[in-house]
Amino acid sequence: MAAFIQKLFKSRKANPATSPRTPSKSEAAQPTEVDHRKVLREAQEQQLLNGPGQPELADLALEGVTASIRLDAAKGLREEALLQQVQKQSKGRDKGVYQTVRQALQILRDQQASEAATRQRVNDLVSQAREQASSENTKLFKARLETLQENWRAVEESASTEQVQQFLEAVHQCRERLQQMEQARQDEERQQEQAHQRFETLELLERTLADLKSDTSSELPSPSALDALQKTQENRWLEATRDTDVSKQEQKAYEQHMLALRSYLNGVRWLAHEKDTISDLARVAETNEATDDHRNQASELLKQLEWPSGFPQPVSLAPIRQLAGKPKTPKPADGRQEQQLASATKLKDTLPELEAALEARQFKESRQLMKAAQNLFQQLDDRNRKNLQARMQLLQGQFRELSDWQGFATEPKQIALCEQMEYLAEQPIEPEAKAERIKDLQNEWRELGGSSDRTLWARFKAASDNAYEPCKVYFEAKSDLKQANLQKREAICNELAQFVNGADWTAVDWKAVERIHQTARQEWKNAWPVDFRDNRQVQKQFDDLLKQLERPLDEVRKQNEARKQAIVEKARALIEHEPLQEAMDQAKALQAEWTAVGTTRHREDRKMWQAFRKACDDIFARRDAQRSERQQASEQADQAAEEVLNHYQAIDADAEDRVLAEAREALNKLANEPLSNAVKDQLQKLKQRLNQIAKDQAFQQKVSDWKTLVTARAQQQQPAEPAPQHWSALLDGIKNVNGRDLAIRAEILTGTPTPDQDQSRRMEIQVQRLTDGMGNSETASPIQELEKLIAHWCLHPEAEDITPENAARLNQALTAMRPDD
Repeated sequence: MAAFIQKLFKSRKANPATSPRTPSKSEAAQPTEVDHRKVLREAQEQQLLNGPGQPELADLALEGVTASIRLDAAKGLREEALLQQVQKQSKGRDKGVYQTVRQALQILRDQQASEAATRQRVNDLVSQAREQASSENTKLFKARLETLQENWRAVEESASTEQVQQFLEAVHQCRERLQQMEQARQDEERQQEQAHQRFETLELLERTLADLKSDTSSELPSPSALDALQKTQENRWLEATRDTDVSKQEQKAYEQHMLALRSYLNGVRWLAHEKDTISDLARVAETNEATDDHRNQASELLKQLEWPSGFPQPVSLAPIRQLAGKPKTPKPADGRQEQQLASATKLKDTLPELEAALEARQFKESRQLMKAAQNLFQQLDDRNRKNLQARMQLLQGQFRELSDWQGFATEPKQIALCEQMEYLAEQPIEPEAKAERIKDLQNEWRELGGSSDRTLWARFKAASDNAYEPCKVYFEAKSDLKQANLQKREAICNELAQFVNGADWTAVDWKAVERIHQTARQEWKNAWPVDFRDNRQVQKQFDDLLKQLERPLDEVRKQNEARKQAIVEKARALIEHEPLQEAMDQAKALQAEWTAVGTTRHREDRKMWQAFRKACDDIFARRDAQRSERQQASEQADQAAEEVLNHYQAIDADAEDRVLAEAREALNKLANEPLSNAVKDQLQKLKQRLNQIAKDQAFQQKVSDWKTLVTARAQQQQPAEPAPQHWSALLDGIKNVNGRDLAIRAEILTGTPTPDQDQSRRMEIQVQRLTDGMGNSETASPIQELEKLIAHWCLHPEAEDITPENAARLNQALTAMRPDD
């Protein structure tokens, strides 16, 4: 029986050698496994040639018959989700597919990153174009626009239709701004040229008048030449003042010079017109044959001449003055006569200006001069009026003609202004804008020279008052607001003065001072609007208080800036500092120190912060570089470890000791490598599995040796290997040892069924074991107890019932035993 059982166990370990036999006809008709793989391979190759979809390629990459089919299918995958799925399932199964899919995923992610960067670039360019279209910075405007367009051409194909539209609209706005800037430049050049022409005109007129005043020759300039000069400069001035602003000083200088030139030209023209009469009277004066009629004619001629003051008297008039006789020495005049003389002189100076204004058809200036002349004329007595009355009547007639012409030309415009003012009165416009528009219409009315039609003026005045009524209420309320804001500003000054005068500058909280400074400026700015005149004194007080506050604050700021600059220098020194961890710790400490430094000037703080940030970035960039190196080394180590894992992953319980030793040696070599935690876990699991396999194999070998000893004792044979030496110590001195009881105890320990005839004995032994265990605190493991039973079986000299049947039962119990029991 024992030999049969041993033969049975040996037959389970060894692979039975089957003798070849000839297959039957039905078996020969069925396809073999090789034929099936061939058909499947051809079908999968044909499926690859037919251009399968992405899901089919994923299935082929995992289930392809050959490595080439799986690899070709993996190369055709493009969808990220399927690539990740194949990568996950092929890991540890197919290295080629895993690497191919991994590279494809990396390429796909790089492509996605590139596309995202391009999209971001498109968005940035659109934003930059919009910002430039609305920016007030015109420096290098055209060059920046060209750079934007050049950068856009590189990414235009990646932009959406909406983005292209937005960019083109922004570029169009930029080009419009360029045109406006160019137009502004041309206008500026034109205005500069006009200013230059006005300057030269004034200079030429001034030089000409100076030459005429200093000319002592007997010959006067030609009237035609003076007339040509006058018209040329008038046209030149007209072009130089077209569509541009002219200062009142320039306009006044031009009008004065031109008026003097016209007066001189009128005098020269009069002399040319009376040339024959002057010549006849000059000959009479030379022959001393002058009569009273000649003298009266000379006197009347001199009265008609209005020679401008400041110019030398014509030489041709000297005989006429001689003929007319010297005026008698006037009697001393009283105050009334002096006043009459002054008014007459002033009127004579005003009349040439009035003539020039009427000739130039300047209604506004003519009206002012006519009013002044009439006032002066009314101040004269009858004797002084007589000489100027005809001339005044002539000028009044000319002014009436100009006034009628002006009224005819401006009446439609004035009616339009009335209609605009009446329309404005009905519109719910914001009061300040409405008041500004009312002012513009009133200025336009004044520029038209007013109106002699009192009805039209009354209409315009009533419309203006009606339009201004809501503005009046608004400005009254605004006046109250200005007063309230002024009171707020006075309160700010009082509080600021109280703080400045009462602060202990040796122990003050400078951050609080900085907040007070900022809050005061902001609250002062918010207290707006205010009346300009009332605010001047308060503004001066506020500015003085700010200076008192800023003076010590600036000193502290400079001290803090020096501290921050020292921190920057320390941070720069840490860029190359070793060890790196110490440099990073010190950099973190410097960051905390930076935060603790007090207030500084904003611009200087920004500069130093950028330098400090750059130094810290350089320090931590070294850490990132080391991390990257470690990551790269870890990836390389993981790749090598994955190769080892893939090679030894398939080891099973039947592996030879040599293979197990090689696997353990390969794993030990990876112990000090910078592996990732996931790979370390895989290696640890593989080590544990190898150790368990070795442990199981050692246990099975031990069980096999025990079985051999058990069988040899039952057959009373000498075993090939002696029993272990320590078994002698396991004998507890029991004299009566029964082989059947040993078998039953082994069956109890291993849970092996006991034959029916021994069930009662098994119960007795179990009760006995329970009784023995209750009095014994030390309990041996099942394996130790089983080994002790085997030792008694094999070595006890007085053992009974050592039969092959009991040996078979004992070996069957050993077979059921597990290492972890």
